[in-house]
Amino acid sequence: MEWIKLLNPNRFGQTGNSRQSSARSFFEQDYDRIIFSHPFRRLQDKTQVVPLPEEDFVHTRLTHSLEVSSVGRSLGKKVGEVIIEKYPELKDAGYSSFDFAAIVAAASLSHDIGNPPFGHSGEDAISAFFEKSNVGQFIKTQVSDVEWKDLTTFEGNAQGFRLLNRPDNQGIKLTLSTLAAFTKYPRASLINQRDKSRKSQKKYGFFQSEKAVFKELAEAVGLLPLSESEPIWSRHPLTFLVEAADDICYHVIDLEDGCRLGWVSFEQARDLLAEILGENYMPEKLEKTKGKNEKIGYLRALAINTLIEQCVDIFKENESEILSGEFDTALMDLVPSKKVLRDIIEVSIRKIYRSKLVLETEAVGHVVLEGLLTSFLEAAIAQKGSEDSGKKDLTVFRLLPETYQELITETASLYEISMICIDYVSGMTDRYAITLYRKLKGISLPG
Repeated sequence: MEWIKLLNPNRFGQTGNSRQSSARSFFEQDYDRIIFSHPFRRLQDKTQVVPLPEEDFVHTRLTHSLEVSSVGRSLGKKVGEVIIEKYPELKDAGYSSFDFAAIVAAASLSHDIGNPPFGHSGEDAISAFFEKSNVGQFIKTQVSDVEWKDLTTFEGNAQGFRLLNRPDNQGIKLTLSTLAAFTKYPRASLINQRDKSRKSQKKYGFFQSEKAVFKELAEAVGLLPLSESEPIWSRHPLTFLVEAADDICYHVIDLEDGCRLGWVSFEQARDLLAEILGENYMPEKLEKTKGKNEKIGYLRALAINTLIEQCVDIFKENESEILSGEFDTALMDLVPSKKVLRDIIEVSIRKIYRSKLVLETEAVGHVVLEGLLTSFLEAAIAQKGSEDSGKKDLTVFRLLPETYQELITETASLYEISMICIDYVSGMTDRYAITLYRKLKGISLPG
């Protein structure tokens, strides 16, 4: 791969590779487009890990995404300074370290934009619905194997790529470089040659419906094809920084949230974060900070900065192998702090992710998403000529946004109908999903 091609400022439908002479670069515009988009705003009422408690503030998908973007910008800027110095032709072409920062910041900002309500359990709920429900089993007989794989292993990353490239989201329409950096898993859902040693193949990054779109993207920015017969590519190099920004934040900030809620003791959180700092940990300075929350916040800031520096060092050491496609490991798996990071995850799983409140939310998510998908898919399928079509189905169908109704009416594919219904349900906030479910089930009346 070549940096000059990887930093492609064009958007789909544009040709040439001219730089924009304005106050904002194309990549900086990406960030602003995401900030002002409806899908991004909805993240404010989507669970990150811990449901919103009454007694204290915890992170939502929105605040998590903003923090990941902030860390991503720092990573991109620091790496960009090194790359610009190493490849003078980039500077001659008008690129700077700020372009690297803007791409990583924008891709990081949108990294969770495709996640459904109720955290990662929402992904499991959608997959389980198609695998186990009567509606899902009927759809199975009407779709291809790879389409069925999309539905039964629903992936928020692929949903995000679909969302960013949907025709009715032209207000977002990101640059090709930001779209490529956004895609952590540049492969389809069903492949026969999965290499488990490659982090980029752990999950998948685009549905069958966007396969041609991603192929065009990969060719435009110069991603390396890893198979002659299957849709698998190497990662965009800056994707490693987007992934690192996310990893840094959820390791450190989930621990901070757990401490603030009293699920993890202050002493345990302090010691874990201090271990990341190593020789730079100064307990005497910490004691000058008043309050446990302020102390943990202080350590969190230092820990994040330490991990940023460590990830930048790993990227610099492996830059040549990253460009050749040989390197395919999460940066955080190689940093000096990797052992304590594993300890943090173990504590988070035991004391946070398996807490009663989190488990209750996951259970609610399964019930609510199953109910919504059943209602809307049955109604949508009925409009395609089902003999069971009735007034109830038509009424529920009319609850869908008009653009979705038109798409369903115009398509004959059960796969695409399923994807449209998933678009609608996965785009809901936690609160709206619960409210609509209660109304559809007659548990509550419209206000």
